[in-house]
Amino acid sequence: MKVRREKLVLSLLCVAFLQGWMVHSVEYDHTASIECLGDPMKPLYNGGVIQNGEFNSGLMGWSTHRNSKTGVRSSPSGNKFAVVHGAGGTLSSSGNVLPSHSVYQRVRMQRDTHYSLSAWLQVPAGSADVKAVVKAPHGERIIAGSVVAQSGCWSMLKGGMTAYSSGHGEIYFESDAPVEIWVDSVSLQPFSFDEWEAHARRSANATRRSTIRLVAKGAHDDKPMVNATVIIELLRAGFPFGNTMTKEILNLPAYEKWFTSRFTWNQNQEDYRIPDAMLQLANKYGIRVRGHNVFWDDQNSQIRWVRPMNTDQLKAAMQKRLKSVVSRYAGKVIHWDVVNENLHFNFFEGKFGPTASAQIYNQVGQIDHSAILFMNEFNTLEQPGDPNPVPSKYVAKMAQIRSYPGNGGLKLGVGLESHFSTPNFPYMRSALDTLAKLKLPMWLTEVDVIKGPNQVKFLEQVLREGYGHPSVNGMIMWAAWHANGCYVMCLTDNNFKNLPVGNVVDKLIAEWKTHSKAATTDENGIVELNLPHGEYNFTVTHPSVKGAIIHTMTVDAASSASEHTITVRV
Repeated sequence: MKVRREKLVLSLLCVAFLQGWMVHSVEYDHTASIECLGDPMKPLYNGGVIQNGEFNSGLMGWSTHRNSKTGVRSSPSGNKFAVVHGAGGTLSSSGNVLPSHSVYQRVRMQRDTHYSLSAWLQVPAGSADVKAVVKAPHGERIIAGSVVAQSGCWSMLKGGMTAYSSGHGEIYFESDAPVEIWVDSVSLQPFSFDEWEAHARRSANATRRSTIRLVAKGAHDDKPMVNATVIIELLRAGFPFGNTMTKEILNLPAYEKWFTSRFTWNQNQEDYRIPDAMLQLANKYGIRVRGHNVFWDDQNSQIRWVRPMNTDQLKAAMQKRLKSVVSRYAGKVIHWDVVNENLHFNFFEGKFGPTASAQIYNQVGQIDHSAILFMNEFNTLEQPGDPNPVPSKYVAKMAQIRSYPGNGGLKLGVGLESHFSTPNFPYMRSALDTLAKLKLPMWLTEVDVIKGPNQVKFLEQVLREGYGHPSVNGMIMWAAWHANGCYVMCLTDNNFKNLPVGNVVDKLIAEWKTHSKAATTDENGIVELNLPHGEYNFTVTHPSVKGAIIHTMTVDAASSASEHTITVRV
């Protein structure tokens, strides 16, 4: 669990290029279900290494834990699915209630392989949290994903895990509730590390870059300018990539130089004199700012004098805070994290009822009409074993906020904190796939990786995974420098010399901005350029022209749809 003080945040940016190859099909899945379906869809990847994943051949390939009665049922439409009868409420020899288990299948797993997992689940009554469990070849029990299964319809669980040794593993589904778990359309698809990483690179190249055609023509005769020189200057990268910064930047020129030469987004502590000065510094360098946070739902993180307030006193204090901080920075920040971590905590819901978060979003939106209002949460990507912030519950909370009267027009966003230890990349990608169904701006808002022998490698992989996912709109590092030590991860030492993780960030910033610096038009006056998205100056010179023509243009996903003409005056 994170421990940090309430803060107003400022945030910074960069951009990227990745190019890869494919061994076999790895695609971002857009079937990740938010709704419940009457019948499940076909298993992804035709089931992968799972045998009889649709149970059309009865229980062939499947077994049960304990001496439970197992069967295959059919829906009215003829769809077949597996049921373990009386699985819930079984007692162990010590008298403890055991989890409810589904059928399981043993599979042969390969070392250094990512496995994407999916299944469709249902319970006969009510709803229950159901987890996917994989017993890895080396014996570790891995939670590979979780979903709220419901009665009357099928919900898709999507997740995954990584095998670091070869041998037999097991896959099954369990719940702490005493329920029967109905299972259908199970899939477990392996991908080598090379395949996985190549797909992220290919996706990044397709998502973050575009090929454009510039045509240089004479102003008077409209004829193509042959052999004109085009100089390409990237003014501002199109993909937001930033870092948190602290008040120390205000009086440390070395910190200011290090920070502002890399990032274009940032975050900091609440004291209006300090944020005002930091905002002024950000504006000086063209750094865009996001606000973190208006309120925090954690009971233990409330200011000491807030906790004993009665309802009326707290409401008055909240109104003062809202009008103060949101009004002060309205139009100056592009995002607000509105009620921080409201899936794990419920301080305001406990005081004002289950719609407290939705009401706060409503009020923030009334004051600041321009900023995107984010729901910021941890462990949605990082920990599939944490039941509170799983993607299906994130989606449900966002739906509650959206459906509150007056909130239909709010500009909402998905904030994913991304505090990693050992990343589970198949789960991370599956969670992003599921949340992408919300069709809202989605950011990794507080990226860090704990210290350890694989910190550098894991950080690069996390950033590449986020950058490569087509539904991720930006990333912010949680690596602010403090004189007394960083939260989890420092990018520099106290002399602002890069640490190894800082070198990774610099490498990616440079890679993601890679582009041709100059080109020459052909016989038709055309130059074709593959460029990372962003704002550019194109400077055109020709022997027949005095001086240079500068053309400013934003390159984005729509830029390749037509030719872009630069008129050259003699």
